[in-house]
Amino acid sequence: MPTIQDVAKRAGVAPITVSRVVNHSGYASEETRRRVETAVQELGYVPNTLARGLRSKRTHTLALVMTDITNPFFTLMARGVEDAASEAGFTVIFCNSDESETKEEKYVNILVQKQVDGILLIPACSNSKSVKFLHSNEIPVVLIDRSIPNLQTDLVRCNSEEGAYNLIKYLIGLGHKNIATITGPRSVSTSEDRVSGYQRAISEAGYEGFENIFYGSFTQASGYELTQQALALAARPTALFGTNNFISIGVLKTLREANIGVPEDIAVVGFDDLPDSMVVDPFLTVAAQPAYEMGQQATELLLKRLSGDLPQDHQEIILPTEIIVRES
Repeated sequence: MPTIQDVAKRAGVAPITVSRVVNHSGYASEETRRRVETAVQELGYVPNTLARGLRSKRTHTLALVMTDITNPFFTLMARGVEDAASEAGFTVIFCNSDESETKEEKYVNILVQKQVDGILLIPACSNSKSVKFLHSNEIPVVLIDRSIPNLQTDLVRCNSEEGAYNLIKYLIGLGHKNIATITGPRSVSTSEDRVSGYQRAISEAGYEGFENIFYGSFTQASGYELTQQALALAARPTALFGTNNFISIGVLKTLREANIGVPEDIAVVGFDDLPDSMVVDPFLTVAAQPAYEMGQQATELLLKRLSGDLPQDHQEIILPTEIIVRES
């Protein structure tokens, strides 16, 4: 863990100067202030008075850093977090990273300075630096929904690979061979897990020659654009798999504008369910995740970690998905 002496050495100033800059007390030239702030950022230094695992008292405050608060899946998850935290006498600070690693790191730094007791994090990408930063500052963290490879930390997620596999097996059972997947970025574990489930089902059926995967982002706009690319294939797919709810909405919009009937001309399945307030036509067949329970169990896990009730270094909780067959 970097110290004030490390920052002073990196910036080429005395420790007292570092103290003045980080505490906004006393005079420091603009150039000196810039050097100190750069060193603080590069080293990941957090002032001793603001954050340490050895703090003498709790603030009874948790934080949830999510990637897209407008997504109903994450909204429901946030409700699970808040309910579990409130029942235990904790309040929750909500932050939205907009799938940006830079924004995520900014929020995490602020939350550490605010002395939150623990953080629930949906990482923006699979090489997130935020968890390592929290570990170095002894701040308990639980990941939700998305994992980070080769990093041992508490995690609550659903079995995305199995959910995708079951969806594609369902389509294959209906007679589909040419199934295309419209997914998010390669840098997000849930995107890769769902692609893996798709590939496993395709491979087991011997349909590898029909495999088509389109990577983009977890947005309606990306689903819309990538579906246009899928429709332009020489052998047009007979079924499309959208790997999250917003992507699936974009898929349906493209098909509707192209006057392609669902499921008469092309079948569509999606990942994550949609609330009744977001009606789509036709109603989607989906692999639904228990979003509320994910948030609830992640919060309970974090609270147990804070109380010292977990003997092991880290714990992973995997929840099942449910295939809901509808009209698409």
